[in-house]
Amino acid sequence: MSKDKKKPAKTNASRLLDRLSISYELYEYDSSGEFHNGEEVAATLGVAPAQVFKTLVTVSPHGEHRVCVIPVAANLDLKKAARHFSDKDLHMLPLKELTDVTGYIKGGCSPLGMKKAFPTVLDLSCLSQAEIYVSAGRRGLQLKLQPADLLKAAAADTADITEDPA
Repeated sequence: MSKDKKKPAKTNASRLLDRLSISYELYEYDSSGEFHNGEEVAATLGVAPAQVFKTLVTVSPHGEHRVCVIPVAANLDLKKAARHFSDKDLHMLPLKELTDVTGYIKGGCSPLGMKKAFPTVLDLSCLSQAEIYVSAGRRGLQLKLQPADLLKAAAADTADITEDPA
């Protein structure tokens, strides 16, 4: 008798996509032990790092939260992101506040299904990919979907928000 592979549990992010009738796939990987960075996640999934995006939460001078979604191998340019959101500047949300603000933990923060919807921007590079991966809302679980679908689900837009290569 063979064991059937268990389907990953639904998350707030996947439930949101279901409500919006947006097509996606869930990919689960072993997240036990040491924390995996995004480039390791891309290798585990067998895809280019340019297809895997990380979710970063920033704070404006007025205490408003902004969500930036960028390729895992890239660095966020806080000045570009601030300009996009028409803020004077932005700083990264302190890690100790991540769960209280978003409902997610480091390594499992999704741009979808946060406690509250925040203004969100995806790096423009997402449009050059047929499909991208983002966290499904827990470590070890990724969503694969089309960039246009993520933009719709997150009510996001795109902008060049990463640091220019040296």
